[in-house]
Amino acid sequence: MNYVENAVSQFRALLEEQIARSERMRDAAPAKDFSKLQTVTIGVIDGDGIGPIITGQSMRVLRALLAEEIAAGRIVLKPIEGLTIENRLAVGEAIPKDILAEIKTCDVLLKGPTETPKGGTMESANVAMRRELDLYANVRPVSVPEQGIDWIFFRENTEGEYVLGSRGVEIPGTLCMDFKVTTVPGTKRIARAAFEYAKQNGKKYVAIVTKANIMKKTDGTFSALCHEIAAEYPDIEVEDWYIDIMTAKLVDEKTRSKFQVFLLPNLYGDIITDEAAQIQGGVGTAGSANLGDQYAMFEAIHGSAPRMIETGRGGFANPASILRAAVMLLRHIARPALAEKLESALDAVGEKPREMTAEAYTDLLIQRMQA
Repeated sequence: MNYVENAVSQFRALLEEQIARSERMRDAAPAKDFSKLQTVTIGVIDGDGIGPIITGQSMRVLRALLAEEIAAGRIVLKPIEGLTIENRLAVGEAIPKDILAEIKTCDVLLKGPTETPKGGTMESANVAMRRELDLYANVRPVSVPEQGIDWIFFRENTEGEYVLGSRGVEIPGTLCMDFKVTTVPGTKRIARAAFEYAKQNGKKYVAIVTKANIMKKTDGTFSALCHEIAAEYPDIEVEDWYIDIMTAKLVDEKTRSKFQVFLLPNLYGDIITDEAAQIQGGVGTAGSANLGDQYAMFEAIHGSAPRMIETGRGGFANPASILRAAVMLLRHIARPALAEKLESALDAVGEKPREMTAEAYTDLLIQRMQA
């Protein structure tokens, strides 16, 4: 068997596919203005493990906050069923086609954690969702006011190592190769999203985080394009950082308060935002927004916690992370006052005690919002 010829043929197909994707980005339709929609459809996806538990509590909160608009037909809460590990394995698809069609009838999504099979070729449902809906900006805020931490991370969400992560080349007994992709339009749009956020929110410092000294083509291009966009925002200070030293700087109490906005490729953003969430109090405290021009998805950043289900402790799962994501969802659909109400209630109620059920925690939260 000629492994080299097969690998060359496979790479040619991947290269042509990614060139076509880059061209589609250049020709994309204008971004949807969510504030002008007469009806906003919010799809709610349970996911796996503790997902149905925490999304169930988030539905309670959203119904309480949006009761008047739901009654008036301005908001539709639409459960999207079936995006489970069992269904995905049964049909051999990261997102079964019928479920994807349902998802595309929504404007925004609130999504519970989904499990990714270990090994094999099936990709993560999240990666597939980001690609299918072109959710190119993963946005994660982290705040610890008493330590001077007010960070927001703009992670490129559709390229890097993840876009072709399950489609590498293997020569049995010899080597394996995976691929990393950086496109010009893909990088420019995430960079512009980060700098526009900084401009609109009074932020004066953007850190571009790469490993451009080693990954010279991909990360080098990412950094250069980010600086090209940065030139349009002369009032904002920009610095390059390597990912390894940045992981250290986030735990350096003497200097970390200087950081405000972070701009990163896909893999580095995935890693460092979990570190940042741990500084905030753990991944259970952090929400995440996945933004595109036509759709948006909001989710908890933690996993499905199968051990909690296996040990019978699923009812004690912490819904705070997905509720923080709901705060971002409300802001995205132009309900800032409701977002503030939920965020203030989360801050006031504080961290969920370990032995408090998710339902009891949500009861307290709703009482606080209605007080």
